[in-house]
Amino acid sequence: MYSFDYVKPSSLQDALDAISGGGQPLGGGQTLIPTLKQRLAMPEALVDLTGIAELKGVSMSGDKLSVGGATRHADVAASAEVKAKIPALAALAGQIGDPQVRNRGTIGGSIANNDPAACYPSAVLALGATVRTDKREIAADDYFQGLFTTALEEGEVVVGVDFPVPEKAAYQKFVQPASRFALTGVFVAKFAGGVRVAVTGASQDGVFRWSEAEAALSSNFSADAVPAAPVADGMIGDIHGTPEYRAHLVQVMTKRAVAAAG
Repeated sequence: MYSFDYVKPSSLQDALDAISGGGQPLGGGQTLIPTLKQRLAMPEALVDLTGIAELKGVSMSGDKLSVGGATRHADVAASAEVKAKIPALAALAGQIGDPQVRNRGTIGGSIANNDPAACYPSAVLALGATVRTDKREIAADDYFQGLFTTALEEGEVVVGVDFPVPEKAAYQKFVQPASRFALTGVFVAKFAGGVRVAVTGASQDGVFRWSEAEAALSSNFSADAVPAAPVADGMIGDIHGTPEYRAHLVQVMTKRAVAAAG
Protein backbone atom coordinates (compact mmCIF):
# COMPACT_ATOMS: atom_id res chain seq x y z
CA MET A 1 0.00 0.00 0.00
CA TYR A 2 0.90 3.64 -0.29
CA SER A 3 1.35 5.64 2.90
CA PHE A 4 -1.81 7.37 4.13
CA ASP A 5 -3.36 8.79 7.29
CA TYR A 6 -6.32 7.13 9.00
CA VAL A 7 -9.09 9.25 10.50
CA LYS A 8 -12.16 7.99 12.36
CA PRO A 9 -14.45 10.96 13.05
CA SER A 10 -17.46 10.76 15.34
CA SER A 11 -19.61 13.29 13.47
CA LEU A 12 -20.63 13.73 9.86
CA GLN A 13 -19.32 17.29 9.76
CA ASP A 14 -15.88 16.19 10.97
CA ALA A 15 -15.89 13.50 8.29
CA LEU A 16 -16.83 16.00 5.57
CA ASP A 17 -14.08 18.35 6.73
CA ALA A 18 -11.53 15.54 6.50
CA ILE A 19 -12.80 14.49 3.07
CA SER A 20 -12.65 18.04 1.73
CA GLY A 21 -9.03 18.13 2.89
CA GLY A 22 -8.13 15.24 0.56
CA GLY A 23 -9.50 12.23 2.44
CA GLN A 24 -11.21 9.21 0.90
CA PRO A 25 -14.48 8.02 2.52
CA LEU A 26 -14.21 4.50 3.92
CA GLY A 27 -17.21 2.27 4.64
CA GLY A 28 -16.50 -1.39 5.26
CA GLY A 29 -13.46 -1.30 2.98
CA GLN A 30 -14.44 -4.47 1.14
CA THR A 31 -13.39 -2.95 -2.20
CA LEU A 32 -11.24 0.00 -1.20
CA ILE A 33 -8.70 -1.94 0.89
CA PRO A 34 -7.93 -4.47 -1.89
CA THR A 35 -7.65 -1.51 -4.26
CA LEU A 36 -5.05 0.07 -1.99
CA LYS A 37 -3.17 -3.21 -1.67
CA GLN A 38 -2.92 -3.38 -5.44
CA ARG A 39 -1.66 0.23 -5.48
CA LEU A 40 -4.53 1.33 -7.70
CA ALA A 41 -5.45 4.25 -5.44
CA MET A 42 -3.40 6.75 -3.47
CA PRO A 43 -5.58 8.78 -1.08
CA GLU A 44 -3.95 11.15 1.36
CA ALA A 45 -6.16 9.83 4.16
CA LEU A 46 -8.89 7.28 4.78
CA VAL A 47 -11.90 8.75 6.56
CA ASP A 48 -13.67 5.90 8.36
CA LEU A 49 -17.43 6.55 8.45
CA THR A 50 -18.30 3.60 10.69
CA GLY A 51 -17.81 5.56 13.90
CA ILE A 52 -20.55 8.07 13.07
CA ALA A 53 -23.71 7.16 14.99
CA GLU A 54 -25.98 9.36 12.85
CA LEU A 55 -25.11 7.28 9.78
CA LYS A 56 -26.15 3.99 11.36
CA GLY A 57 -29.40 2.22 12.04
CA VAL A 58 -32.85 1.50 10.63
CA SER A 59 -36.03 3.48 11.21
CA MET A 60 -39.38 4.34 9.66
CA SER A 61 -39.48 7.85 8.21
CA GLY A 62 -43.08 8.56 7.24
CA ASP A 63 -44.08 5.75 4.89
CA LYS A 64 -40.49 4.83 4.03
CA LEU A 65 -37.94 2.55 5.65
CA SER A 66 -34.72 4.50 6.20
CA VAL A 67 -31.34 2.77 6.44
CA GLY A 68 -28.26 4.75 7.47
CA GLY A 69 -25.36 4.75 5.03
CA ALA A 70 -22.92 3.20 7.52
CA THR A 71 -25.32 0.40 8.52
CA ARG A 72 -23.68 -3.00 8.10
CA HIS A 73 -25.21 -5.75 5.98
CA ALA A 74 -25.50 -7.97 9.07
CA ASP A 75 -27.53 -5.30 10.89
CA VAL A 76 -29.95 -4.93 7.97
CA ALA A 77 -30.34 -8.71 7.78
CA ALA A 78 -31.05 -8.96 11.52
CA SER A 79 -33.28 -5.88 11.84
CA ALA A 80 -36.77 -6.70 13.11
CA GLU A 81 -38.08 -3.56 11.39
CA VAL A 82 -36.65 -4.52 8.00
CA LYS A 83 -37.99 -8.06 8.38
CA ALA A 84 -41.43 -6.68 9.19
CA LYS A 85 -41.63 -3.99 6.50
CA ILE A 86 -39.48 -5.30 3.63
CA PRO A 87 -38.47 -8.90 4.39
CA ALA A 88 -36.95 -9.25 0.92
CA LEU A 89 -34.40 -6.56 1.79
CA ALA A 90 -33.41 -8.38 4.98
CA ALA A 91 -33.10 -11.64 3.02
CA LEU A 92 -30.92 -9.94 0.40
CA ALA A 93 -28.58 -8.52 3.05
CA GLY A 94 -28.29 -11.95 4.65
CA GLN A 95 -27.03 -13.43 1.37
CA ILE A 96 -24.22 -10.94 0.75
CA GLY A 97 -20.76 -12.53 0.81
CA ASP A 98 -19.94 -14.41 4.00
CA PRO A 99 -20.23 -13.51 7.73
CA GLN A 100 -16.95 -11.58 7.62
CA VAL A 101 -18.16 -9.45 4.70
CA ARG A 102 -21.61 -8.92 6.22
CA ASN A 103 -20.11 -7.74 9.49
CA ARG A 104 -17.81 -5.19 7.78
CA GLY A 105 -19.56 -4.06 4.60
CA THR A 106 -22.07 -1.20 4.64
CA ILE A 107 -25.01 -0.32 2.42
CA GLY A 108 -23.54 3.10 1.65
CA GLY A 109 -20.23 1.62 0.60
CA SER A 110 -21.95 -0.95 -1.60
CA ILE A 111 -24.06 1.48 -3.58
CA ALA A 112 -21.29 4.09 -3.76
CA ASN A 113 -19.03 1.47 -5.37
CA ASN A 114 -21.83 0.10 -7.60
CA ASP A 115 -20.15 -3.18 -8.47
CA PRO A 116 -21.99 -4.73 -11.44
CA ALA A 117 -22.56 -7.94 -9.46
CA ALA A 118 -23.44 -6.40 -6.07
CA CYS A 119 -26.80 -7.25 -4.51
CA TYR A 120 -27.89 -3.94 -2.94
CA PRO A 121 -28.15 -1.92 -6.19
CA SER A 122 -30.94 -4.23 -7.37
CA ALA A 123 -32.96 -3.58 -4.21
CA VAL A 124 -32.42 0.17 -4.36
CA LEU A 125 -33.48 0.28 -8.02
CA ALA A 126 -36.41 -2.17 -7.83
CA LEU A 127 -37.86 -0.52 -4.75
CA GLY A 128 -37.51 2.96 -6.27
CA ALA A 129 -35.50 4.11 -3.27
CA THR A 130 -34.07 7.56 -2.66
CA VAL A 131 -30.36 7.89 -1.92
CA ARG A 132 -29.67 10.66 0.59
CA THR A 133 -26.25 12.31 0.59
CA ASP A 134 -24.73 15.17 2.56
CA LYS A 135 -25.79 17.48 -0.30
CA ARG A 136 -29.05 16.22 -1.82
CA GLU A 137 -31.54 13.43 -2.47
CA ILE A 138 -31.15 11.27 -5.61
CA ALA A 139 -33.83 8.99 -7.05
CA ALA A 140 -32.64 5.44 -7.73
CA ASP A 141 -33.43 5.77 -11.44
CA ASP A 142 -31.01 8.71 -11.63
CA TYR A 143 -28.40 7.36 -9.23
CA PHE A 144 -27.00 4.30 -11.04
CA GLN A 145 -25.25 5.43 -14.22
CA GLY A 146 -23.20 2.46 -15.41
CA LEU A 147 -20.35 0.16 -14.48
CA PHE A 148 -18.92 1.35 -11.13
CA THR A 149 -20.52 4.72 -11.91
CA THR A 150 -23.09 6.70 -9.92
CA ALA A 151 -24.43 10.23 -9.71
CA LEU A 152 -22.20 10.93 -6.69
CA GLU A 153 -19.88 13.88 -7.04
CA GLU A 154 -16.31 13.95 -5.73
CA GLY A 155 -16.37 13.93 -1.94
CA GLU A 156 -20.14 13.38 -1.71
CA VAL A 157 -21.14 10.94 1.05
CA VAL A 158 -24.12 8.57 1.15
CA VAL A 159 -25.93 9.45 4.38
CA GLY A 160 -28.79 6.98 4.01
CA VAL A 161 -31.28 5.24 1.75
CA ASP A 162 -35.07 5.61 1.98
CA PHE A 163 -37.04 2.59 0.75
CA PRO A 164 -40.76 2.74 -0.09
CA VAL A 165 -42.55 -0.26 1.40
CA PRO A 166 -43.93 -2.52 -1.37
CA GLU A 167 -47.00 -4.73 -1.31
CA LYS A 168 -44.81 -7.71 -2.19
CA ALA A 169 -41.13 -8.20 -2.98
CA ALA A 170 -38.49 -10.89 -3.33
CA TYR A 171 -34.86 -11.25 -4.34
CA GLN A 172 -33.39 -14.30 -6.01
CA LYS A 173 -29.77 -14.71 -7.06
CA PHE A 174 -27.69 -17.36 -8.75
CA VAL A 175 -24.59 -17.34 -6.59
CA GLN A 176 -21.03 -17.37 -7.88
CA PRO A 177 -19.74 -19.87 -5.28
CA ALA A 178 -16.24 -18.46 -4.80
CA SER A 179 -17.10 -14.77 -4.36
CA ARG A 180 -20.76 -15.08 -3.29
CA PHE A 181 -21.51 -12.26 -5.71
CA ALA A 182 -24.55 -12.58 -7.95
CA LEU A 183 -23.80 -14.34 -11.21
CA THR A 184 -27.27 -12.99 -11.89
CA GLY A 185 -29.68 -11.60 -9.32
CA VAL A 186 -33.21 -10.22 -9.68
CA PHE A 187 -35.21 -8.11 -7.25
CA VAL A 188 -38.96 -7.85 -7.93
CA ALA A 189 -41.16 -5.33 -6.11
CA LYS A 190 -44.94 -4.94 -6.51
CA PHE A 191 -46.55 -1.60 -5.68
CA ALA A 192 -50.09 -0.34 -6.13
CA GLY A 193 -48.94 1.53 -9.23
CA GLY A 194 -47.14 -1.38 -10.86
CA VAL A 195 -44.16 -3.72 -10.66
CA ARG A 196 -40.46 -2.88 -10.78
CA VAL A 197 -37.83 -5.47 -11.73
CA ALA A 198 -34.11 -4.81 -11.28
CA VAL A 199 -31.32 -7.10 -12.46
CA THR A 200 -27.76 -7.27 -11.16
CA GLY A 201 -24.75 -9.39 -12.14
CA ALA A 202 -25.79 -9.75 -15.78
CA SER A 203 -25.20 -6.56 -17.73
CA GLN A 204 -21.96 -4.91 -18.80
CA ASP A 205 -23.58 -1.62 -17.81
CA GLY A 206 -24.35 -2.74 -14.27
CA VAL A 207 -27.74 -2.91 -12.59
CA PHE A 208 -30.75 -2.28 -14.84
CA ARG A 209 -34.53 -2.42 -14.93
CA TRP A 210 -36.15 -5.07 -17.14
CA SER A 211 -39.00 -3.05 -18.61
CA GLU A 212 -40.61 -5.91 -20.56
CA ALA A 213 -41.00 -7.95 -17.39
CA GLU A 214 -42.31 -4.94 -15.50
CA ALA A 215 -45.06 -4.38 -18.08
CA ALA A 216 -46.06 -8.04 -18.14
CA LEU A 217 -46.06 -8.45 -14.35
CA SER A 218 -47.95 -5.21 -13.78
CA SER A 219 -50.82 -6.78 -15.74
CA ASN A 220 -50.47 -10.27 -14.26
CA PHE A 221 -48.25 -10.81 -11.24
CA SER A 222 -47.48 -14.45 -11.93
CA ALA A 223 -44.35 -16.42 -12.76
CA ASP A 224 -46.14 -17.60 -15.90
CA ALA A 225 -46.36 -13.99 -17.10
CA VAL A 226 -42.60 -13.44 -17.13
CA PRO A 227 -41.61 -12.87 -20.78
CA ALA A 228 -38.92 -14.65 -22.75
CA ALA A 229 -35.33 -14.03 -21.74
CA PRO A 230 -33.94 -10.63 -22.79
CA VAL A 231 -31.47 -10.43 -25.67
CA ALA A 232 -27.91 -11.37 -24.76
CA ASP A 233 -26.35 -8.29 -26.37
CA GLY A 234 -24.64 -6.29 -23.65
CA MET A 235 -24.66 -9.13 -21.12
CA ILE A 236 -21.47 -10.11 -19.32
CA GLY A 237 -19.51 -13.03 -20.75
CA ASP A 238 -16.69 -14.59 -18.73
CA ILE A 239 -15.39 -17.93 -17.43
CA HIS A 240 -18.48 -18.25 -15.23
CA GLY A 241 -21.08 -17.88 -17.95
CA THR A 242 -21.74 -16.71 -21.50
CA PRO A 243 -23.95 -13.70 -22.28
CA GLU A 244 -26.65 -16.11 -23.42
CA TYR A 245 -26.44 -18.02 -20.15
CA ARG A 246 -26.82 -14.84 -18.12
CA ALA A 247 -29.75 -13.72 -20.26
CA HIS A 248 -31.41 -17.06 -19.54
CA LEU A 249 -30.72 -16.63 -15.82
CA VAL A 250 -32.45 -13.24 -15.86
CA GLN A 251 -35.67 -14.95 -16.89
CA VAL A 252 -35.24 -17.86 -14.47
CA MET A 253 -34.39 -15.66 -11.46
CA THR A 254 -37.30 -13.33 -12.26
CA LYS A 255 -39.72 -16.25 -12.26
CA ARG A 256 -38.32 -17.49 -8.97
CA ALA A 257 -38.56 -14.02 -7.43
CA VAL A 258 -42.20 -13.59 -8.49
CA ALA A 259 -43.05 -17.03 -7.12
CA ALA A 260 -41.30 -16.25 -3.83
CA ALA A 261 -43.04 -12.88 -3.52
CA GLY A 262 -46.44 -14.27 -4.39
